[in-house]
Order: sequence, then structure tokens, then C-alpha cells
Amino acid sequence: MVITKKRWENHKLDGINRLEARAHFTSLSASKKPHFYQNLNGEWSFLFLDAPEYSPADFYKTEFDNSSWDTIEVPGNWQMQGYGNMHYSDLWYNFPIIPPYVPTENPTGIYRRAFEVKQTDRNYQYILRFQGVDSAFEVYVNDEFIGYSKGARIQSEFDLSDVLVEGTNTLTVRVFQWSDGTYLEDQDMWWLSGIFRDVDLFARPRVGLYDFTVKTQFDDMYKEATLIVNPVFDHLQKQRIHYELKTAEGEVIFTKEQNGSESLIQEVQNPVKWSAEHPYLYKLIITVYNNGQIVEIIEQDIGFRQIEVKGKCFFVNGVAIKLKGVNRHDYSPDKGRVTTYDSIEQDIILMKQHNMNAVRTAHYPNAPYFYDLCNKYGMYVIAEADLECHGFELTGDYKWISDNPEWEEAYVNRIKRTLLRDKNHPSIIMWSLGNESAFGYNFRKMAAYVKQADPTRLVHYEGDFEAEVSDVYTTMYTWLEHDSKLTMDEVIRKTEKPHILCEYAHAMGNGPGNLKEYQELFYRHDHLQGGFIWEWFDHGIKTVTEDGKVYYRYGGDFGDEPTNGNFCIDGLIMPDRTPSTGLMEYKKVIEPVQTAPLDITSGMYQLTNRLDFTSLGAYKLVCQFYEDDELLEETELPLPNLAARQTTRFQIHYPALEHYQPGAQYTVHFIYRLKQDTKWAPAEFEVTKSVFVYHKEPQQVITVSQAPELKLLTEGSTVMVTGGNFTYCFDRVRGNLLTATFDGEQRIEQGPAFTWWRAPIDNDMYILEDYRNKYFMHLDHHIVRNVAYDIKDGNFVWNVHAFYGTTNSSWYYDLSYRYTITPQGKLHLKVEGIASGRKENAPPMLPRIGVKMHVNKRFANVSWRGLGPHENYVDSCQSAYPGVFHASVDELFVDYIKPQENGNHMDCDWISLANQDTALLVQTEEPLNFSVSKYEDRDLEKAKHTIDLVERDYLVLHLDKQQNGLGSNSCGQDQLDKYRCKFDDFSISFTLAPKDLSTTPIAELARKC
Repeated sequence: MVITKKRWENHKLDGINRLEARAHFTSLSASKKPHFYQNLNGEWSFLFLDAPEYSPADFYKTEFDNSSWDTIEVPGNWQMQGYGNMHYSDLWYNFPIIPPYVPTENPTGIYRRAFEVKQTDRNYQYILRFQGVDSAFEVYVNDEFIGYSKGARIQSEFDLSDVLVEGTNTLTVRVFQWSDGTYLEDQDMWWLSGIFRDVDLFARPRVGLYDFTVKTQFDDMYKEATLIVNPVFDHLQKQRIHYELKTAEGEVIFTKEQNGSESLIQEVQNPVKWSAEHPYLYKLIITVYNNGQIVEIIEQDIGFRQIEVKGKCFFVNGVAIKLKGVNRHDYSPDKGRVTTYDSIEQDIILMKQHNMNAVRTAHYPNAPYFYDLCNKYGMYVIAEADLECHGFELTGDYKWISDNPEWEEAYVNRIKRTLLRDKNHPSIIMWSLGNESAFGYNFRKMAAYVKQADPTRLVHYEGDFEAEVSDVYTTMYTWLEHDSKLTMDEVIRKTEKPHILCEYAHAMGNGPGNLKEYQELFYRHDHLQGGFIWEWFDHGIKTVTEDGKVYYRYGGDFGDEPTNGNFCIDGLIMPDRTPSTGLMEYKKVIEPVQTAPLDITSGMYQLTNRLDFTSLGAYKLVCQFYEDDELLEETELPLPNLAARQTTRFQIHYPALEHYQPGAQYTVHFIYRLKQDTKWAPAEFEVTKSVFVYHKEPQQVITVSQAPELKLLTEGSTVMVTGGNFTYCFDRVRGNLLTATFDGEQRIEQGPAFTWWRAPIDNDMYILEDYRNKYFMHLDHHIVRNVAYDIKDGNFVWNVHAFYGTTNSSWYYDLSYRYTITPQGKLHLKVEGIASGRKENAPPMLPRIGVKMHVNKRFANVSWRGLGPHENYVDSCQSAYPGVFHASVDELFVDYIKPQENGNHMDCDWISLANQDTALLVQTEEPLNFSVSKYEDRDLEKAKHTIDLVERDYLVLHLDKQQNGLGSNSCGQDQLDKYRCKFDDFSISFTLAPKDLSTTPIAELARKC
């Protein structure tokens, strides 16, 4: 029996007739135009098959009739265009692990298009280039087999010179969803197939440069530099090369002409250094001559910078930089993994606007223009090979193929092709060998290749747990505190190499928390050189309902299994590029200039420049002074031109006021703005802001006006308390306030009731099992022991004693409620809880401690004095600031792709819910958290998507003594001990009263008690 080996199951076959990898550049004619160029994107004919073997005979032949085929968009993923199955998983392979074999049912797409070539020239090589095809593919042109390639996200080039004809040419590409290469492509993302990046055809002179390598080196003082260019010809004759280096402004630095067989080694005096903070690019113009004629012109951006390791730190231009980065996948909510120059530029601009300086290309090479944009805008790049074998972790032999020499070529070729294409980009500071693939023989070989091919950059690989070959010791999701896991303290003590966190702070749903603590560690220790948040995008798939509502689907929504569900919804920006609260928090935590109070009363503050290279000369400081929500004064202050990493003190003078308004809060805003336009933001763009309360005047105690005496009416179990224009109704059995009516309008539709539950956030995923099935925290019981009420000194007093516990719990709260209602209609509530019972059996943290009530839905205009303007939690509140804020209930709702707890605001001393000229004002004795929503917690908990939410006929108002922190434990550190809401004694008190807004603003009313 003859067994035919399938091409797509041969791990020793990396390609057929694919050209040797080389730098990505454009060869121009003497007129500075491409010699020949055609972009082949657009509509192609398309045939979708269940397996390659079902391909029609002679499908690639010119005379083959494909008139019945469909059409498909290139670039595109075929699953996003209605073919095959959508599938998301973080970990699993979608077939048995029997490397290098893949399923017989191997979805296959045959692409076909015609293109015109007016004439060909034998002096040129005509190259067909694919930037990304998943997973492996064959190429046919004009009835001829051209070649084969794999490496889904790596460039592939083929020589068409011998097969092109003048006139119409037929191009056919057969793409296989599964190949032996799939074993190296098990990244955390949607499994998407097809031709998803640009396809183009171009010509290069045969006697022109095939490749070249650019390097820059500095002297010991990082002042004088050497520019090195190594040219490579595949047809070396007697070419000469003329080099010209120009500044960004067009000034010529040097010109030099020499033989093409020689490397350029040219000293450059005191060049402007490239860094993420100052991405200065020179232009190198390479002109190739042959027999005195211009063969080609190549323009290459040059950034002078040097990367090296000294001791326990790595340095860029002599500085041990801090990486403030993010991991980024290629992603589009409409088109899957298809990106464009414009979309990537939007990403990088948004990153820069949020103070980031680094990107890790998780977990594969990006399109070439990504690196061009990083050069231009200033982003340090860890360039990662297209390599991940995560599914092997579950076999018990994680290094199954990573430590198998039979796979050496497959591994080494992936980093080789990555390096050779992108080697001339100054933004790249490290080559990453891949991600989550264990360690072994093949990674040692990859590292050896990189160190030989490019000693000017560092080798990175997190899976090298002992940093045997990696130049940096890299960990991911390293905890800040834990009894048994690796913690940052251990890293600090033990590592002898520079350390980075290639992934940390999992940005899934509402979170992450603890960013401040990580960043403080980075600043405190030189050899902790920063990290990369996981990740940039929420990878939701845009979906529109029949009635036009947009929502985003995730794993499992397409019947895909096994799946990691919404684990792909884990980004700092939502699918439509809306910044999340987590992104705003990260922007603040990594701010370039920090402001801290030294003596607020006297106006003494400390300013720290957190940049690595540049002074604060690009910024201006505007100080704004507020009385609650009223701007008192704005002034631009001279900003010290503080050098990088330096600290200074400065003093400000607060506005001179005749007197402080009783009950008012006075804040100073330090706003740092750009002085001039930059590539990534206009002048006056706010880079960061710090706000401090410098004075808070005691409230004005108002004289209580006379009011009619309170009346009591008992009807069965209901007790009604009536005043001049209000009625409060209580239930004697359950002990709770039922409703409150003012001026004939029911404004409170259910009174305050103690609760400790919140809609779970994604970072609660690992404690939910215990919450639900060990502690039964969602099954609460309010056991009323006693209710007593009376009118004392003209006020109505309602006292309730109750126990609050869960099903089968031996731990509970002993609660006391004390309501006091004045003749003027003001309600005061004090709730005290004593942690009781078998307290050792209680969970280590509670979701929240607070009360919940229902308010008339017409009172949907919210004002508060506390932290804002966006949501904030105890471990994610650096970007929020104290003040008086106003928003609608809809504006307060954060529509996470998978609904969950959201919209909390901390440190509030008053909250108002208003309807035109009337309001309910809550005033607190001690600051509380609040949130208000159109949904109950159980609504958020049950909903898979935002379209599943149905608005209630009332507003849900939470007033919390404490909410649990967010943490990052969907993947990483859970809530730090200091941020946990624990089963401890507590006390909550507040007053609630109706207010008339027709003549007086709410902020002024709230100053009185």
C-alpha cells in the first residue's frame, strides 16, 4: 500500500520555491516611482471545500470554468464572510494532538483572480508577495505550480518572472485551514482562516539590492555614532552604491559612494537619538548604479539608538528605560484579523494619547506598516515570532515538540523570517521567540540564531523560566502577594537579569485593579523595567439585531466548543475603540509627570518627571481652582523645565476669597497639556491631571422650620407616617421601608435594604464557585427579630433588629436599623452590623457591604460630590478625582460586552437623583460609595450580552460602605488584602430628603444640613 504524505502535514517542509526572507522595502526607479506595482486586493472568485482532496481536477488551470464560484473579499477571513465555523479558544487545539497530523476534514478555500500585465522586462524580477495567509497555502499562476508556504502571519514571496505573460494572467491560491504549522499557531484568539493581509505584485531590478541590513552604534558616551549598512546582491556585478543621509528637516549629513560589495561604515557626529519619547528619524537614501546608470533608489528611515544589557538592567541609549506597554492582537470587529494602515495608526495614536510607550506584538509579526508607524510615533516594540503551542500544556508534556529536534527547522524558520523582514526598524528593541510553548532544544536553537544574526537587540522568551537564553528575565501575571505563587518580592530578590512582565493586569471586563502597586514597584527598582497589559482590544464580533441594535458576540455564541467564552473580551478598548475605564486608569498610573502634595494647606507640592529621556519642556501647566462645580480661577503657571527622572518642589497660591462658602469643597486641578501639536495629539491636549482638595468648609446648619406634626396610621402590617406633604410606608413584618411619597408622587418605590451581593465581574470568576455553592451568597435571608416604632420629640423612630445570612451559613450579620423621620420629611437611616456566628467560616471577602433601594425612574439626572467623573473602585481610582459631577443614569452605565457590576463612585458625601426641578438628596456622615442603574444585579448577572438587558420600571440605587476591589484574577493577582471587603463590623448612616431645584442648584442645597 502506498501512503502519500500530505504536503500540509510535513513539519520538515517549511516552503517550496519561497524566496529567501529579506527586509521589507520598496525599490524605486530613477524617477522615484515603483518600477512596477499592482495591489491584488479586492474581490476574488472563491470555492469553499470540506477538504483539499475535494478540489476539482485542474482547478488551477486557466481554462477551468469557475463561473459558478462565489466571490470573496481579499484581504479577509472566510469565517467572517460566511464560510466555515467561527471558533474561539484560548488554549485548546480543535483536533487530536498527533503532530504533525491534522483532521481529514480540513476546510479549504480556493481563491482565483485574473490580473493584467502590459509588458514584462527580463531585467526585472517579478515578485508575488503575501503578508498573511492562514494556515498554509499553495500558489499557481498560468497553469503552473509556483510554490507553497506556511507561517500564517509571516511574509511569503514568490518569483513569477518565468511565468508571467503580457496580457491576462490567472492567479490561484489554495489555502488550508489546518496544517502541521497549526501546532505552532495555538494563540489566544479566534481561529480565522484565509488570505487576511495584503497581496501585491511588484518588480525589482535583478542587479538591484536583494536585501540590506542597517545598524547603529554609539561610542561609550552615547554621543558619536556609527551607521553600518550591509548590502546584499543576488546578482553581484560591479554595482556602486551612493549613500546620502538627511535629517528629518532635509539637511544633508553626509554623502558617500562605494562599491556594492562593501559595507558602509560611516561615523555620524552627535546625531539626534531615537527613543519612544523623541522618535527622531533620519532618511537614508540608497542609490544603486550599474554601468553608470541608476538601477534603483531605496529610502530607509534611520533611528539612531543602541540597546544593551549592563548588569541587571537593559539600556536604550544609556538609560535603563521603563516599558509602559500593552499586548496587541490584529483585530477588527467587522473583519476579524484584517487590519489597515489607518486602523493601526488609530491604535498607536490612542496608545500615545494614553501615555504608553511600548507594544508587544502578541503573538506574531504584524503587517509591515505597523513597525513603520511605531518608528514614526515612538513605540518600543517586542517583535514576537508566530509561535505558540499552548495546547500541549494539557497533555502532560508541554515541551512535546519544543524539545524535539525533528521540529528545529520549523521553529528556527519562524524567528528567522520575522527577524529578516523587520530588522531595520529602530522601534524594535527585542526579538521574542514566541509565547507559551514551554522550553527546550528548539528554543535554544532559535536564540542562537537571533544572537548570531542580530546581536544589536535582545532575545526575549517568557517560557525560558530560568532565563537560560533570554537576555531578560520575563514573567507573566506575577502576583504582588500570595502564600505560594511566585511574587514580585521574590523576583526583586532573586533575578540577576533585567525583569519585565510581558503580560500582567488582565484587562477583562470591569478592571484591572492594582495597577498603581505594580507601577510603584517598577519605579522603585531599576531592574524592574515595566510591563505589558493584557491586552489592547476586546475581541467581540459585531452583530446587529433585526431592530438595529449592535452588540458583540464572543466564544460559545457560535456553537463553538470547547471555548473559553468571553475570555477574548479582555482589552483596554472595546471593539469599537471606545476607551475602557481600565485604559483611563492606566493612562493616569503611567503619567509622564506626577504631582504629589507635600503641604496642601500652604500650597506646597512635589513634581516628578517620569520620562526616561526628555524634560518637561513640551508641556505646560494650567491650574484650575473649583468651589464644588464652579470654576473660580484658571491660570497658567510656569512649569519647571525638569530633566528626566528628576523631582522638584513648587508652591502655588490659592485664590484669595473673602470667605469660604459653608459646606463647599475647594479643589485644585493641575492639568498638564501639550504646548504644541505633535504627531499624536494637537496642542492643548491633556496629557495628565492631578486634583486635590485643599479646603472643605463645614456644612451650614439651617434652622428647622415649623411643620405639621407627624401622624401615624396602621393598616394591618403597614405603618404609614404622614407629614405636611409626604408619606412613608413601613412593613411591620419585614421591618423595611416600603415607599415614600412626596407631593403626591411616589419617589422611593422600595426602601433601603442591606445587601452584600453585586453582579459578578470577570475578575470574580475563580471565587464564584465558592460564592454560589459553598457560601450560597446569592441566597440571602433577612431574619427580622424585632420591630419597634414610636414618635419621640416630634420625630418618628423605627427600630429594627435582624439577622442577615445565607443558606446553610453559620456566620451572619447581626443588624440594627434605626430610621428617624422629621416633621419636615427628612429621613435619617443608620444601619449597624456586627459580624457574628462562626466567623471563621465566612468567605475571605464579600462583594459589597451596603444598602439597596428603588427610586422612581423619572429621577434619572444624577449629581454627586465624590470621585468621578467615570466609575471608580478602591483599587482602580487613580484616574478619578474629587469634585462635583453631573450625569444621567444612562451615562453612568458602563456597557461592558458581557454585563457585570459597573458604575460605582467612591468617597461621596452627597448624591442627588433629580427630575427637572425636584430631587432626592442623600447626604452622608461618612463618605459612601454609590451607583445607580436601570438594572438589578441579577439582571446583569444573567445577561450574556447587552441586548439581553431589559430596563426596570424603577432605578436601583446602591449606597455602599465598601465595595470589594476589582483585582485582576481572571488571569493574575486577585484583590489585594488592603482592598478586600471583609466580614467585619460596619456602620452606615445617611439622610434622605426631597429638594426643590427651581431656584437653587443642587450643589448649593447640599452644603446645608
